[in-house]
Amino acid sequence: MSIRRKDTLGGRAAVVGIGATEFSKDSGRSELKLAVEAVHAALDDAGLSPADVDGLVTFTMDTSPEITVAQAAGIGELSFFSRVHYGGGAACATVQQAALAVATGLADVVVCYRAFNERSGRRFGSGVQRREPSAEGAALGWNLPSGLLTPASWAAMAAQRYLYAYGLTPEAFGHAAVTSRKYAARNPAAYFHRRPITLADHAASRWIVEPLRLLDCCQETDGGQALVVTGLERARELARPPAVITAAAQGAGRAQEQMTSFYRDDLTGLPEMGVVARQLWRTSGLAPADIDIAILYDHFTPFVLMQLEEFGFCAPGEAADFLAGEALPLNTHGGQLGEAYLHGMNGIAEAVRQIRGTSVNQLPGAARALVTAGAGVPTSGLILGADG
Repeated sequence: MSIRRKDTLGGRAAVVGIGATEFSKDSGRSELKLAVEAVHAALDDAGLSPADVDGLVTFTMDTSPEITVAQAAGIGELSFFSRVHYGGGAACATVQQAALAVATGLADVVVCYRAFNERSGRRFGSGVQRREPSAEGAALGWNLPSGLLTPASWAAMAAQRYLYAYGLTPEAFGHAAVTSRKYAARNPAAYFHRRPITLADHAASRWIVEPLRLLDCCQETDGGQALVVTGLERARELARPPAVITAAAQGAGRAQEQMTSFYRDDLTGLPEMGVVARQLWRTSGLAPADIDIAILYDHFTPFVLMQLEEFGFCAPGEAADFLAGEALPLNTHGGQLGEAYLHGMNGIAEAVRQIRGTSVNQLPGAARALVTAGAGVPTSGLILGADG
């Protein structure tokens, strides 16, 4: 049973700074160095200094502790620090945590960051290796003996069921890949800058785990991304237009696992994203028709389709046709398929650019952006809007 709650967070905080390192396959420096570079770039973008920061938020998977980043970045005392679990599902929740801290007076300026050498170092795409005994490991153990050792194999189970349920072929996923790469081709910061693809390219790419092809899977990236959050009143005093945090939400569904929720009654959707969607629409008072642009977590293309359906942009089974019709600008930075795999943090930065009017693939008049975090895991989402 859901509980109706009054939301008082929306409109009280804003993203005022974004900063990133270059996105590469071999950064040549430590993850701490990447984190500090991104934090400094975000503060410079906001017109703030390390001395202004009193809060830090990151992922549990990040290897650079808040106090270590604070020391290395020249940040002083911290009155708030927090971490969010579940990999890419944490992305939008880091901003939610920062907004909560600012709105309640626990901190004044909070920086959210994520940095890793995910291509030259630990490659998440290689799957589960040896784990120490834990409840999390035991839960995964129910599925791993069946040979499902990689994220692609976990996503493939749901993707196969989706295709079967709606009478589709793997080509249904092609439009998500083509769209992300179209925008990446025009984005100088994207790894696949000047390298668009066609539906034929998608269909010809090699199988990874049926029904997923190579071009259905996000890339692996070295890099860092940081975001600066402060109260709306202070945000209005800074040089750049604020991206107001209109709504923020987290969600975990019934019988939730980490990309292995195979014992649910239905594998054709993303219940955890449905939890996020209902909260965002309820607390913002908005509906799908009010959204100008969507930045949807695209680690695997099938989950882009399912997210469109969970948020009500189209009916179940109709997302492939919806994408083909280009009714909604989607992942204009190139997404994780085309720009970089930064656990979704680079997607939040693109939403900020769209609200500011500074994206290389700018949508004229973009005033409301939907952003989602990792799909298939406990997750989070944001609606960012223009001020006023």
